[in-house]
Amino acid sequence: MSRVRCIMRGMDLKTYVFLFAFVPALIFGIYLHGQKISYFLRPLWENPPKPFNEIPHYYHENVSMENLCRLHGWGIRDYPRRVYDAVLFSNEVDMLTIRWKELYPYVTEFVLLESNSTFTGIPKPLVFTSHRKEFDFVEPRLTYGTIGGRFRKGENPFVEEAYQRVALDQLLKIAGITDDDLLIMSDVDEIPSRHTINLLRWCDNTPKILHLRLRNYLYSFEFPVDDKSWRASVHRYQPGKTRYAHYRQTDDILVDAGWHCSFCFPRISEFIFKMKAYSHFDRVRFSHFLNPERIQRVICKGADLFDMLPEEYTFREIIGKMGPIPHSFSAVHLPAYLLEKAEKYKYLLPGNCVRESG
Repeated sequence: MSRVRCIMRGMDLKTYVFLFAFVPALIFGIYLHGQKISYFLRPLWENPPKPFNEIPHYYHENVSMENLCRLHGWGIRDYPRRVYDAVLFSNEVDMLTIRWKELYPYVTEFVLLESNSTFTGIPKPLVFTSHRKEFDFVEPRLTYGTIGGRFRKGENPFVEEAYQRVALDQLLKIAGITDDDLLIMSDVDEIPSRHTINLLRWCDNTPKILHLRLRNYLYSFEFPVDDKSWRASVHRYQPGKTRYAHYRQTDDILVDAGWHCSFCFPRISEFIFKMKAYSHFDRVRFSHFLNPERIQRVICKGADLFDMLPEEYTFREIIGKMGPIPHSFSAVHLPAYLLEKAEKYKYLLPGNCVRESG
């Protein structure tokens, strides 16, 4: 103790201020904003992924399919391929409706797998089962399956997600998918445009695997983030080789091929559920992130639910995307059913950011 007293006597006022004010404040600041710091410094230790081979997308309703295929450098088939649309479903009833209405004219079979568990191991009801009557229009073409969750506490949520995707592979076989059928691999809220799928089913010599670049939106179509959503893909099915996945599987990507509307829910309770349930649940670093009033403010502002910086690979892109997403007042080239039922889905359209609480 005597040595400690001697050390303390040798310190001046500035040193005391540094030790007892600045240092604790620095530690607290790192605790609050450490994730932001690491995201901002990401370009120092992580290089951007290999660029995609961007395939220009040609479309006009008055141009023949033969000419559209030719413009892409592809041939024309005598008859279209069969199309299978396969998704894992959680609770996105509205987005699933808009998706299936968009794709209905060209999909041979809709394949949906639902679990009684979230990726994070939280028990959930079978939401699709309770809403199935709303989807009577696809019933003759629907293969629906359920899978029990494993409820492993503390397990990486991506393990449960992978487990469900393997089960979806088996459900596709039950649905009758065969060699060279088209298989759409994407989340419910990653919606290919119908003309994109029609193009790929009619054209010959298309890539065996093709990613789709989608217009990326957050909360609604009022907040366009960018056009960099790329995880959706279309495969020419190969028995014994094709596996359902949600990561990069090829370098080829078709631009402007649809829409990705993330966290596009009508009720605040659904935002809270997804924040706790999806694979990135670790982003909920503080309990106040789940406060309904805060979530409503964030939605209308176009800010980030998790108070994060943009996930980019250069300082220019990070700085360029910092702050709220600028509002858009355009509702042009959106899914047709969304506009046909604009009153029902007005929360997805510009100027309607307030959500229901329940």
